[in-house]
Amino acid sequence: MTAPWDHTVDLVIVGSGGGGMVAALTAADAGARALVLEKQELVGGSTAMSGGVVWVPNNPVMQEKGVADSYEDAMVHFEVVVGDAGPASSFERRHAFLTVGPEMIAFLQRRGIGFAYCRGYSDYYSSAKGGLDLGRAVEPVPFDGRVLGEWLQRLQPGLAKSLGLAVMTNEARSLSHYNRSVRAFTTSVRVVLRTCAARLRGQELLTNGASLIGQMLRIALTDGVSVWTKAPLEDLIVEDGVVVGVRSVRAGAPLLIRARQGVVLASGGFAHNAEMREEYGGEQPNRARWSMANPGDTGEAIRAAMRLGAGTDLMDEAWWLPSPRTGRFGQSTLDQARQRPRTIYVDAAGRRFVNESNSYMEVGKAMYARDKTSRAVPCWLIFDDRYRKRYAHVRSRPGRFPRSLLESGMLKQAWTLKDLAHMCDIDPDGLSETVERFNEHAERGVDPDYGRGDSAYNRALGDPNRHVHPCLGPIDEPPYYAVQVLPGDIGTCGGLLTDDQARVLDKRSEPIDGLYATGNCAATVMGRHYLGPGASIANSMVFGYVAARHATSRSVPPQ
Repeated sequence: MTAPWDHTVDLVIVGSGGGGMVAALTAADAGARALVLEKQELVGGSTAMSGGVVWVPNNPVMQEKGVADSYEDAMVHFEVVVGDAGPASSFERRHAFLTVGPEMIAFLQRRGIGFAYCRGYSDYYSSAKGGLDLGRAVEPVPFDGRVLGEWLQRLQPGLAKSLGLAVMTNEARSLSHYNRSVRAFTTSVRVVLRTCAARLRGQELLTNGASLIGQMLRIALTDGVSVWTKAPLEDLIVEDGVVVGVRSVRAGAPLLIRARQGVVLASGGFAHNAEMREEYGGEQPNRARWSMANPGDTGEAIRAAMRLGAGTDLMDEAWWLPSPRTGRFGQSTLDQARQRPRTIYVDAAGRRFVNESNSYMEVGKAMYARDKTSRAVPCWLIFDDRYRKRYAHVRSRPGRFPRSLLESGMLKQAWTLKDLAHMCDIDPDGLSETVERFNEHAERGVDPDYGRGDSAYNRALGDPNRHVHPCLGPIDEPPYYAVQVLPGDIGTCGGLLTDDQARVLDKRSEPIDGLYATGNCAATVMGRHYLGPGASIANSMVFGYVAARHATSRSVPPQ
């Protein structure tokens, strides 16, 4: 030992998101002493900020609802959609994800965490072999944050916080279409009544990722798990080739923390590290200008493991989330426009280049791919006045844009497509020809160029009004509008290479003894695709469970 230890536990977990909290619960359930180190002031990481949806094929919540699924179908889906994506998505890791995933959900249920099935929230590639139209996702049920006591104020705020409504993620798509169908209106009323009832009872009702982290945090604290905030990882400690602890800081004092059974890196990636993104961006260059990821996503854990010789994979990839530039980044009123009728994305030549209703991951990658031949970073969202009139752009006000959008020039408006094109530096002939062709087919409800509206996923997030096509409609009512769209992201998804036991591998593909990784600091089993809602959280949680289970099975060295 290089110096006296300041603190000793069985398992040190770096990061308090979904993967870190599952690892902590798993370790505690096995009788191990676990310590969670969170470098930020608030607990929960990117998971708490997210929708909290978890994509796990053939999970017990689906089974309870009578939704048929199988390991075989899910594995075929991986093979068809993800394909050969390299060692991060090897057969062994896919097998681990698909076999352990349902077990992990059952474990959390046994520990008292409530989940609801996200019926109708389709797999993102639902038309591909093995895809499921009804979806494979689950999400946490509403949870009264008051039971956390003082820890409630130390929990990262979730998605619903900004809305002021206790809305679940699978309800949100109906909430934004409350004026478009009876079912959407009924769902919206349910959300409002739930919110009002909670306020009358004095509850602090959490939904989405905040509920998921809040429920796990409550159990972890009850189990005796130590959770330290403002305790960053400074380095990993190695003795005789084995990772035996970490260097950290708490209350301004440096600490050496011994981890008798291992260290689990469950931190975020490097979404906000401009230097790393430039270094590893490859053909998708990005200097962290447009990320909506957790502010703590700065890559220290990845760097620490790389100093030990850890291998990496998929470092140029991210969880892309194209976002219209309409003010505060990631808070756009037009985020869902691409999935509704009477809209298209075009490049600087005025040409479409993608199925706009596909998953955000696919659209983001398409922007970068197109940008190699025609400027598409940023690209442009084009829509007409019928779209403006039809949808709510601020809460409860269909047809009305915030005045600031037009006054600032972020939202362009013109009475002809050619004038609009000139305002945006788009080729006017290209735009006119594109819209003419799009309208001709959209009138018939087809998209022969990109297949928009063909899949259940495309339709699931489209307009629910039965009198219109969910995704397609002509752009033919002036004035016309345009807004820039940037390739935002919710985190990087490449990082440390791990095996099917979540052990970090070196550059020779040998495990680094005592070191595990999950979450966005590890290269994802999903490869370069996002298979369904909550795929990134599922990857993090499943391999957090795998890591802790393997680590706690190791023999404990003497004191």
